[in-house]
Amino acid sequence: MRNTNLIVGAAAFAVIGGVVAAPSSASAGGLDRYYKQHLAWKACTQGPDDEVGKELDKAGARCADVTVPLDYANPGGRTIKIAISRLTASDPAHRIGTMLINGGGPGPAIDMPPYMKGVMGEAGPRFDLVGMDPRSLGRSAGVDCGWPSATWIRPAGLTRGGFDRQVTFEKDLAKRCEQRGGDVMPYISTANIARDMDVVRGALGERKLSYNGASYGTYLGAVYATLFGDKVDRMVLDSAVDPARWSPTLLRGTEGANEQALAHWATWTAARNAKYGLGTSQAKVLASVHRIQRAALRKPLSIGTYKVDDAMMPGLLFAGLQDDRDEPRASLAESVAIFDKAARTGETVQPSADLEDGLKFMLTGDESRYGSGQAAIICGDASAPRDVEGYWRDIQRVRKSAPLFGPLTYATTPCTFWPRPPREKPVNVTTSVPALIVAATGDTRTTYASSQGLYRAMSGSRLITLRGADVHAPYQAGYGNACVNDLVNRYQVTGVLPAGAPVCEK
Repeated sequence: MRNTNLIVGAAAFAVIGGVVAAPSSASAGGLDRYYKQHLAWKACTQGPDDEVGKELDKAGARCADVTVPLDYANPGGRTIKIAISRLTASDPAHRIGTMLINGGGPGPAIDMPPYMKGVMGEAGPRFDLVGMDPRSLGRSAGVDCGWPSATWIRPAGLTRGGFDRQVTFEKDLAKRCEQRGGDVMPYISTANIARDMDVVRGALGERKLSYNGASYGTYLGAVYATLFGDKVDRMVLDSAVDPARWSPTLLRGTEGANEQALAHWATWTAARNAKYGLGTSQAKVLASVHRIQRAALRKPLSIGTYKVDDAMMPGLLFAGLQDDRDEPRASLAESVAIFDKAARTGETVQPSADLEDGLKFMLTGDESRYGSGQAAIICGDASAPRDVEGYWRDIQRVRKSAPLFGPLTYATTPCTFWPRPPREKPVNVTTSVPALIVAATGDTRTTYASSQGLYRAMSGSRLITLRGADVHAPYQAGYGNACVNDLVNRYQVTGVLPAGAPVCEK
């Protein structure tokens, strides 16, 4: 994913048996004032250190805050602000409409319009492109639990002791959110983010909204299409989440794709052994990876100011396997070579710039807001199993077939220990809204089977298959496959889905 790692009617809602339903008009539930609000457009830069705002201003975008109810069942109560950016169509004579963009994560997306304009080819200049920070993230009522890490993804490692430490880590993350999450936390969910999207549509004065979402953004788009199907124009869903499997355990089932992608990377790295020194064959490179992990179990690797143990290493590998182009493969090979040197010498080895960024993300709280907001959404959507021993049994079972990534995908999460259950059931995604789904057969985050699951749930959709690529979000990530790009951009311009189920080759 870029942030790198789901009913026809308007947006008035009544609580019925714990599930929020959508009546037929915005005004019916007291939401009319939100839909008809006036937006005050302003510069995006919020201070001297605001690099996102500076880039948006440089590109010609403008920003605004959209007022939405904290609780859609009580629209007369407390409100929050949802931050959006807009880059207006540079070809106004051929303007198609407004397209809202989400890059996955879940993470902030206010920065995305200038980037996506470049990705979208001939379609880019014909849309007003809107980025929106989902509630709990970025500038939209951001949640910060004061985490010591920016991510809740922490593998269990090679031993029971590593698993126990992982459980303690996740318990601490959940406890921090219970203590510092505030009274906004119960109202953070994908369903409410979709409702916020529709308020944004109304405040922009648009009858319909186009949408381009990747990874988590595909689930968000599918929920929006289910709740507000008559408000959808064009919809692109890139590397899709199977809505039937959206939960805190959504990474389960991806370990095989990651082990396969690691093997493909090992073949690439073996052909460059003179540079990286990790082995002259796929088998030898993989043996080096496992040897390094065992060394990190005996003594954590000293990488700059950081210590990398056997549990952390698979997480860093996982982060490097979502793109099979030469540049990301080289970055991962360089990182593993640094681990190798630290394991062989026992000395402190300085990280590369990419590895420094990864270690900082995993081992410091500098971006605590990112992980906190992400977990608030995922834990707010669905409950996780709470039987800790069940996680350990699953890890032991899957370790045989996926020794590196099984202990990551089956590990506990903060949601295992979340202090409160979701306020409503997940939206049952089932819709005939036309949508174009893009899926790579080697996707390591949302597997090809996951995209097929969304394809089945959206009966009016079409599926583009990119065969032979280990890449996540091939369209939004700018993978550069001409076949995929041409099909997606033609649809975004014409609004006509391609016939059949097109297959593109890597």
